[in-house]
Amino acid sequence: MLNVAKKVLITLINDGRGRGFYYMFIMNLSHAMGILRAYFNKLLYYRNIKSSIFSLQTNSRIDVFSKHARIYIGKFVFIRKNASIRVDHYGELIIAEKVFINDHCNINCVYRITIGKNTKIAPHVSINDHDHNFRGSTGEHLIKGEIIIGENVWVGSNVVILRDTVIGDNAVIAAGSVVKGNVPANTIFLNKREKSYIQYA
Repeated sequence: MLNVAKKVLITLINDGRGRGFYYMFIMNLSHAMGILRAYFNKLLYYRNIKSSIFSLQTNSRIDVFSKHARIYIGKFVFIRKNASIRVDHYGELIIAEKVFINDHCNINCVYRITIGKNTKIAPHVSINDHDHNFRGSTGEHLIKGEIIIGENVWVGSNVVILRDTVIGDNAVIAAGSVVKGNVPANTIFLNKREKSYIQYA
């Protein structure tokens, strides 16, 4: 226990020297507030959220709109500012340990989304495991599909990840891409969007 306390103290001193002690204090205060905010959300949805220690920064929120919905959050997950996580119906959201979710990200889950450990998600990323059934062909309001994001994945800014998508471990998703389908492990995915119009019946 003393060795752990000593390591923490040395880390704080070194960080304070490099960053400045005032800024180190502000940063760690922000982290502490994020952990408190996360625990408040966990208490609010105590039947739905199972988690270890994680951080939910300013203006980020978790919304659960069904008694059947489930969220599993691993240890040391860090969710930055203005992120929105929404789970509804029988949705199951799994965020593994040490996942980083940056500012202004949106995750909407009504079926199943899994994010593997050590994955990093840049700002303004949208992850949706469903589409609205605008044609009404099946009578269902939503068309649902699973999303699996592997371990050590880097998702660039302004990426949209759609239902029925599997992204393999160590993949890189280039900024601005729209992803649907399979992305093999250890690859770089670049989806260049151009204007195109397709007539549909």
